[in-house]
Amino acid sequence: MRLALGAIMVAHGYQKVLNLHQTANFMAGLGIPHWLAYVASFTEFLGGLLILAGFFTRPAALAICIDLSVAIWKAHWHNGLTGEHGYEFPLAAAAIAFALIFFGAGPISIDHILRGGGGASKRS
Repeated sequence: MRLALGAIMVAHGYQKVLNLHQTANFMAGLGIPHWLAYVASFTEFLGGLLILAGFFTRPAALAICIDLSVAIWKAHWHNGLTGEHGYEFPLAAAAIAFALIFFGAGPISIDHILRGGGGASKRS
């Protein structure tokens, strides 16, 4: 789950980071301040990278869950669940992010290694 969400968010965030001014203008048309377009773009891109690495997974997943919730509310809701540009896909990605908030990155992650996991036996 973590790797799938990370890859999706990096891909979508990368497109937004490459076209920051277009993204900002699009979001301004939705009633979102220009500066939040920069926050959303980098949240998706950098948050996706963090989730891929399993580093600061829970805070990154929280930021992505908020980002996707706002995207559903402002850009996708009026299209319905399965309509063209509907909220089906962002809802599924937000659900994965929500699960990562509570379950964490798992055993193959930087978070797990830093918490003392990683398979090395501890001496008493």
